[in-house]
Amino acid sequence: MHVASLDQARTVLNDTFGYGDFRPGQVDVVASVLAGDDTLGVLPTGGGKSLCYQVPALLRAGLTVVISPLISLMKDQVDRLVGRGVAATYLNSTLEDHDTAARLERIAAGAIKLLYLAPERFESGDLLRRLQSAGVALLAVDEAHCISEWGHEFRPAFRRISGVAAALGPPQVIALTATATASVRRDIATQLRLRSPNVIVGGFDRTNLDYSVLACENADHKDLSLVRVLRSHARPAIVYAPTRSAVERVAKRVTRAGIRALAYHGGLADESRRATQDAFMNGEVDTIAATNAFGMGIDKPDVRLVVHHAMPGTLESYYQEAGRAGRDGAPAKCVLLHHAADRQTHEWFIRGTFPPRSAVEQVAARLQRTRSGPRVTEEPTALARACQKVDARLAKVVLAFLEREGLLRRPACNGEVWLRLLATPARIRRELGPDAPEIGVLRALWRMGQDKLAEGRLVDLRTLAPSLSARAAQRLLTRLRQRQFVDMSEADPGLWIAQPDKPLDAGELDWRRIARRRESELHKLDMMEGYAMTTACRRAFVLSYFGERDPNARCAGCDTCRRLLTST
Repeated sequence: MHVASLDQARTVLNDTFGYGDFRPGQVDVVASVLAGDDTLGVLPTGGGKSLCYQVPALLRAGLTVVISPLISLMKDQVDRLVGRGVAATYLNSTLEDHDTAARLERIAAGAIKLLYLAPERFESGDLLRRLQSAGVALLAVDEAHCISEWGHEFRPAFRRISGVAAALGPPQVIALTATATASVRRDIATQLRLRSPNVIVGGFDRTNLDYSVLACENADHKDLSLVRVLRSHARPAIVYAPTRSAVERVAKRVTRAGIRALAYHGGLADESRRATQDAFMNGEVDTIAATNAFGMGIDKPDVRLVVHHAMPGTLESYYQEAGRAGRDGAPAKCVLLHHAADRQTHEWFIRGTFPPRSAVEQVAARLQRTRSGPRVTEEPTALARACQKVDARLAKVVLAFLEREGLLRRPACNGEVWLRLLATPARIRRELGPDAPEIGVLRALWRMGQDKLAEGRLVDLRTLAPSLSARAAQRLLTRLRQRQFVDMSEADPGLWIAQPDKPLDAGELDWRRIARRRESELHKLDMMEGYAMTTACRRAFVLSYFGERDPNARCAGCDTCRRLLTST
């Protein structure tokens, strides 16, 4: 296999992407990938992580698959690549079946260099089979901190990537993130089963960023402080607020003060969200109020100010969001508006994420006693009436917890059906010849469920048979339903027992691991609050958290150090 050189990589970087050279840290990651090594790169926000796999992908034969957690950004990323002449595409739930088929054909023909996917996409066995046939040379895992339960944005589907990689060959793997402590870096490497990886930490110190915290007495004081900050600092500015309603309120409050601001959050229609993003990116408006959904993958280099209207729950989140300021290297400000009640909000969410064990076991036992099939039929209000010291809100929290822990699940919107076998084997042999096309799908069903099919079960049509697409399987099953061989209906989108053949027993959960995760989340919250309350150097506080520099160091780029300088 031909190994490309860094000089060749610099040529691609210049000719395709318009950059003269790689940044520090970036060049080490690229060199590691070009050498064929599994690589974990930790580069700060704005450090050019995507180029670390995009450039090597263009220098080698074969397909590069990019796993990204945000399908909302895939189109933007792919559009930018296609605009630069790169053969890139994505597959996600926004596409129609014919678009997906056409893209898979291009992949099979070797006409695609970069394919973007969400990790959940691999739950379709047909896709995995197609990628096995196409051959994957490089697997890139973006936002790799999502794989770690000790990170700040854990996504269970990321845990299955190592199995996907093994099934694909395995290919060379590159994992990238902007925010990972030493323990999270170790966990990423372990969970992805990286082979003797090169771990490259590009440095967390963004020296052009100025950090400050303003203590506020209440929400009104925060609003007044926000307006003063926006008026006294250069813009463009991003104002982060924790909820959709807070974003809308902040945008209106700032606009009333004479600073036009637009709101951006997941509750807006796609067209409104895109129009808001375009207006900010194009400079038509210089202030945007947003939830943390705004910013990932948004390459606006000249943001001069990032304000947090409320304290995030972790330093990782704060560092990542604040780091969207000053990506061009010019001075920029990062301001946190802090009120003691901010912590209470995060504690409420942590309690909701990790409900009491007694409540979980009561709800699970009730579901087990009353189940008449795999579908969860009792609503939170009914569960609360049947359980001690469990109200409807807590019952709802417990159901969400059981879903996250894998005891309950929701059927896939496109591809899963509820199916029950009505015909006996004797009738199937009598009325269907051995060459009938329906025989293949019935055999696949029998391998999957055997005698349990008579009771009914969820069937994923996407993985039913390697030789059948979901659409083809549904056509054959529809014909069988018309002849009353099977009973089939669309799967209800509610909650289902994940393993209907087993008792639903919350006692089997790893409660020690769950307790460790809860303590980890509380520790992260303590550290975030420590940053907000510290009287020492804020920059040193952040760097110490990520394992860099002397925690007693001082800088000239934070409010506490400036106060110390003026007082001496």
